[in-house]
Amino acid sequence: MERVQEPASTDRPAAGPDGSGTALELLVHGVGGTTPEAMLDDPRTVRVTGDETAAVFRRSEDVDAESRPQDYQDKPVQEAYVWCNLTSGNSARALWLLLLPFMVVNLAHWMRPTARGRSRTVRFYGLLVRLAGLTLTVLLVAAACEVALDLAAWQCAGTHACADRHSWLGFLSPRVTQDGWWSQPGRRLAVAALVPTALTTLLWYLSRRTWSAYESQRPLSHEPEPDEDTARTSLGRPGFWYGRRLVARLRAAHTAAGLLTVAAAVASSAARFDHRPGGPAVLDTLSRLLYAALAATAAVVLWVVCRRGRTENRLDQELDQHLVRRLPLAALALLLFAAVYAGWERPGWESTGRLAGGGTTFGGLALVQGLLVITLAVVARVLYRTHPDPRAAMRGLAGPAVAMLACALGGVMSGGVSQRVSDWLDGTGTSIAGPPVVLTWQSSVIPVLLLALLGLCALLGRGAWRLRRTELAEVQLDYPGEPEDTARTRAIATTRALATLTDRAPLLVAVTSVATLVLGAGALIGAKSTEEAPARAADHAHALVHGAAQTAQALGSWLIGLGFILFVTWGRRAYKDASARRTIGILWDVGTFWPRAAHPFAPPCYAERAVPDLTWRMATWTRATGGRLVISGHSQGSVLAAAAAWQLKPSVRKRVALLTYGSPLERLYGRWFPAHFGPAALSSLHHEVDCWRNLYRATDPIGGPVRLPGDCGPEVDRGPLKDPLAYGRTTLHPLPAPILGHSDYQADPAFAEERERLLARLRPEVPGPRPQEEGTDQGASGRSSA
Repeated sequence: MERVQEPASTDRPAAGPDGSGTALELLVHGVGGTTPEAMLDDPRTVRVTGDETAAVFRRSEDVDAESRPQDYQDKPVQEAYVWCNLTSGNSARALWLLLLPFMVVNLAHWMRPTARGRSRTVRFYGLLVRLAGLTLTVLLVAAACEVALDLAAWQCAGTHACADRHSWLGFLSPRVTQDGWWSQPGRRLAVAALVPTALTTLLWYLSRRTWSAYESQRPLSHEPEPDEDTARTSLGRPGFWYGRRLVARLRAAHTAAGLLTVAAAVASSAARFDHRPGGPAVLDTLSRLLYAALAATAAVVLWVVCRRGRTENRLDQELDQHLVRRLPLAALALLLFAAVYAGWERPGWESTGRLAGGGTTFGGLALVQGLLVITLAVVARVLYRTHPDPRAAMRGLAGPAVAMLACALGGVMSGGVSQRVSDWLDGTGTSIAGPPVVLTWQSSVIPVLLLALLGLCALLGRGAWRLRRTELAEVQLDYPGEPEDTARTRAIATTRALATLTDRAPLLVAVTSVATLVLGAGALIGAKSTEEAPARAADHAHALVHGAAQTAQALGSWLIGLGFILFVTWGRRAYKDASARRTIGILWDVGTFWPRAAHPFAPPCYAERAVPDLTWRMATWTRATGGRLVISGHSQGSVLAAAAAWQLKPSVRKRVALLTYGSPLERLYGRWFPAHFGPAALSSLHHEVDCWRNLYRATDPIGGPVRLPGDCGPEVDRGPLKDPLAYGRTTLHPLPAPILGHSDYQADPAFAEERERLLARLRPEVPGPRPQEEGTDQGASGRSSA
C-alpha cells in the first residue's frame, strides 16, 4: 500500500462532455475490518485522505480521476473507507475490557421506544439511565476500595498471620514494624487509598484522551433546507454526533463521584471511632464537617447528572469551564482532607473485622440499581404505549433489561475481584473476615442463574432442531433437479436454523434480566436478614437446604474465580496479540457505535469519527464534481452509511444511492433501537435517497431484510440470496461451493447486478427506473430469514 503525500484535489469540477459528473462508489466495510487491497481488489492502493486511524483509499490508477472525467463515463471511481483501527488498533484497546459495564449501560440509553409528543418522559428516561451509569462508577470504585482499603490495608495488614504471608504489607503491619508510624489504621487506609484514586484518575484520563482521539471531529454543518425533516429520527440532527458538553459534564461528575467514594471509605472507620462516647471532641467535629462537605459535593454531582442531557439540534461546542474544572478538584481536596483526618493520632484504635460501611455500600447500591431499573421499565412501557411497534425488542423493555444486565455485570466484576483477592490474601481461609456478606450472597446465586439460562438455551436449541427439520424440505425446493446429498442438505438446513437464533436474543435477554433482578433481590434480603454467608446461615436448616447452600456458595465462588481468570487472560492476550485484539474489536464495533450519552467512561464512540468522515467525503464530492455516488456498506458499514446519509442535506441526499448487504439495520438496530432505526426512520431514508437496495441471505445470522412497510418495502429488499451458490459440483463450481453466511456477498452474481443497476441510475443519460417490479416479485416470493 502506498501513501499520497498530497491528496488528489476534489475542489475542481470534473464534468463530462455532456455535463454529467463522474460517479463515485464509496465502499464501507463491516465488523472485524479488512484491508483496502481486499476491498478494492487491487494490491496497489493509495491513501488519498485521512490518517493512520481511518482513511479513504483508491487504486493507484484512480488517484487523479478528477482530472480525467472522460475516462470514467462508463465506470465509477472506487474508494474504500477503512475504519477498523478505530476499534482494534493499538494494544491499549485491551484496557477497554474493564469498561464493559459502562458500555452496556450506555446502550440502554439508546434503546428507548419510539415516542412522539412525550419529550418530558423521554428526558426522564435518559435521566434514569444516567443515574444507573453513575451507580456503576461508584460500584467500581467501591470495589477497588474494598480490595485495597478493607482486604489489604485493614484486614490483612492488621492481622499478624496474613501480614507474615505477604511481606509487601510488612511496613503497614503493627506487629512487623512494632507499631510503626504507618501501621496505625487510619494511615494504612490513607496509603491504600492511592489504588482507587489511581483507578479513578485512569478512567478520567482515558475518557479525556479518547474524546480527543475519536470524538472531537466536528460534523458537517449546514443551513436547514425547507424540505428537511428530522422528526422521524434524531440521527439527522446537526449535533447528534458531537456531544462535547455532555461528555465533559458527565466526566467531571463521575470523576468527582469516584473521589468522593474513596474519601468516604477512608474516613468512615475513623469517624465511627471518634463518634463513640468519650471520643475526641475536635476530631468528632471535624468528621461531621467532613461528612457535611461530602454530602454537599455529592448533591452537586447529582445535580450535574440530572440537570441536562444531550443537545442534538446544534453543535454543542460550549463548556462549563468552572464546573468541569472545579468539581473534580473539590472532590480531590476533600479526599486529601479525609486522608489527613484519618491519619491523625488515635491511641487505642485497632483494625478488627471488616471495614465499616462496606456491606451497607454494596447493598445500598444494589437496592438503588434495582429501583432505577424498575422505574425505567415503567417509563419505557409508557413510551411504548404511545406509539406501539410490534417489531421492537421486548415490547419496548429492551433498555431496562440491558440496564439490568449492566448492573449485574458490574456486580459480578466487583464481587469477583473482591473474592479472588480475599482468597489470595487469606491462604488458610481463617485469618481475615473476607469481603462483605452481600457479595458472597450475590456470587451464590450465579449457579442458579446459570441453570435457568442453560434450561432456556436447551429450549432454544430444541426449537432450532425442529426448524432444521422444516428447512430440510426448503433446501430441496431451492435447488430443484439436483442429485440429493443428505450431508449437504443437512449442513445448509442447520446453518439456516442456527441463523434464526439471532431473533431469539430478546427472549434470552428478558429471561436473564428478570432472573437477575429476582435473584439479586433474594440475595440482598438474605444478606440483610442473616448477616452471614449462605452456608453458615443455613447451618440449622434441613440437610438438603444446608447442602444446597454450601454447594451454591462454593460453586459461585469457583465460577467467579474462573470468570476473573478468563477475563484477565483474555485482556492480556488482547494486549499482546493483534488477532485477539481484532476479535475484541468486533465487540466494540457493535457496542460503541452510539455516542457516550449515559456514561463518560464507556469506550469511545467510533461513529463520531466515522460518520463525519463519510459525510464530509460525500458532500465535498458532490459539490466539487457535480456527480453522484453509490455508498456501499456491508454489515456494520451499512449502519455507518445510513447514519452518514441522514447527516447530508436533502438536496445532496437525493444524489446518493445506497447499497447494503448483510445489513443489521432492521434485524438488530431496528428492533433494539426503535426510536432511531424504526420503520418510520428507515422508510424516510428510502424515500429521500436516490435509490436503496438491500441484499441478505437466509444463512446470515446478522444481516436481514429491511422490511419497510407499504409499497416501498419490496423496492429495497432483494432476496433471500442463494447460499451456497451451487448445491453440488457444476461447470461454474467444479469444487463444492462454501456456505458463506454473513461474508463475501460480492461473490454472488446478484451483487454485481444490483450494483450495476444503481450505477446506471447515476448516469443522467440512462435514467434507469427504480427496480420496483423485479424487487416486488422477489420480495413477495422470497422467504424471510429473520
